[in-house]
Amino acid sequence: ILIGVDMGSSSLKALALEAASGRTVALSRMPLPHDRLAGGGCEVGAPAIRAALTHVLRDVAQQLGPRTAEVRAMACTGHGAGLYALDADGQLVGGRAVASTDQRADARARALAASHGAQLFEEVGCSPWPGQPTVIAAELLGADAVQRGELRRLLFAKDYLGFLLTGEIATDASDASTAGLVSLATGTWSQAAFDASGIAELGAHAFGPIVPSGTVIGKLRPSEAALCGLPAGIPVAMGAIDLLASMTAIGAEERGRAVSVFGTWCVNAVIGPVLEPKPAVAAIVNFGRTDERLYMENSPSSMANIAWLAGVLALPDSRAVVDLAMTVPLAAGGLRFLPFVNGGGGLTAGFVGLKSHHTRAEMARAVVDSVAALHARHTARLAAAGLAVGETTVLGGGASDARLVRLLASFLGRPVERCADDETGARGAAIYAAMSQGLDDAAQGSPLLAPCEVVEPEARDASAHADFNAGLNELIDSMSPVFTHISGSAR
Repeated sequence: ILIGVDMGSSSLKALALEAASGRTVALSRMPLPHDRLAGGGCEVGAPAIRAALTHVLRDVAQQLGPRTAEVRAMACTGHGAGLYALDADGQLVGGRAVASTDQRADARARALAASHGAQLFEEVGCSPWPGQPTVIAAELLGADAVQRGELRRLLFAKDYLGFLLTGEIATDASDASTAGLVSLATGTWSQAAFDASGIAELGAHAFGPIVPSGTVIGKLRPSEAALCGLPAGIPVAMGAIDLLASMTAIGAEERGRAVSVFGTWCVNAVIGPVLEPKPAVAAIVNFGRTDERLYMENSPSSMANIAWLAGVLALPDSRAVVDLAMTVPLAAGGLRFLPFVNGGGGLTAGFVGLKSHHTRAEMARAVVDSVAALHARHTARLAAAGLAVGETTVLGGGASDARLVRLLASFLGRPVERCADDETGARGAAIYAAMSQGLDDAAQGSPLLAPCEVVEPEARDASAHADFNAGLNELIDSMSPVFTHISGSAR
């Protein structure tokens, strides 16, 4: 039995799989309550993370019963970037972590992008952005955080879980590179990125060593084993960032699949060869391969827009928003929505074209349409850069709703594949655990891979979907300076 743990942007999950069959034998999840703060802050307390990790592992152990003795290994995955800073006592600074959707460092990131963006993109594959750990640390902790001893170590979400479980600190290339801290050329920590952070004395020593995914980093400590009911000494392997873990769970690289992740973030990615000159995409990630890179186009909010509207309209959940949206036709009677409730490239969210005859249903439809169309926009940008995105698999919480997936297929004008299993991140982590024990290499046809199904686009109104795409792209491009101005005026 293999256990994968996934700390997402809204919940923490643990999944136990049989190595031979790939069958799920235990599953547990627990919400992670985030505090929304003035100025765009988004934090989660250390006690909440600690409680969620203990709860899901204890629940899995109880479901396994005597079969806990069969657990061979475990591994963790999690959302990228954000701030998991440890103090001298090994505790999260201020007793909290900062999510990658935090916007308080937006002005700092834009200023840094203006002064160093081109150089950093060439060096590390991305321009500065508000959710980077170094940018958040500089904004919230100050330039002298290392000197005065407040910031001793920096971790990523999955590595913080690994630290709690084993007491060891390490990371992998996918997380470090997605955060813009790894040289694309060498695959090692980038001194240029650390120098640009604005934090004196911050360097590679703040992070653990970069080790390959599927490498054992430590063993489950007796104290942790006692808390969760699992045997002490279980090997804990290095995982990867949740995007790569999910791609591993569906065999995306081996099957030549691009992915669109309907999660808190709008993530669209494909693994391809090293290209020079570097394509103009949002991020290029060195995930530990000499001849391949992970290419990404993303924005900080996808399903987050729908979850936000559910709260505003007092609807029970995101599915209820989609239910309401589907009561009116595509394009919502001329109402449009810019789907950036968590920001993105200077843009913020907003309804455009709102009139007195528009109802809650049109508002819901405008949000749902724009969320799917944003994924299509990002996918088109990857294709324009010369990357192979003709075969797409849809992942994330939104993939469980076939209507959203069909809408994306219609905007793309071709069939897509969906993995309705929202636990692909945890499944990918379990595969890394298997790799650490020589039990599986995640090859195509492996029983550990998640099942997928094909979703066809809406055959009628193909031109209407194409027109909507073009119109929303034009709106985003034309409104960008307006919302940048508004954002700057509000500070």
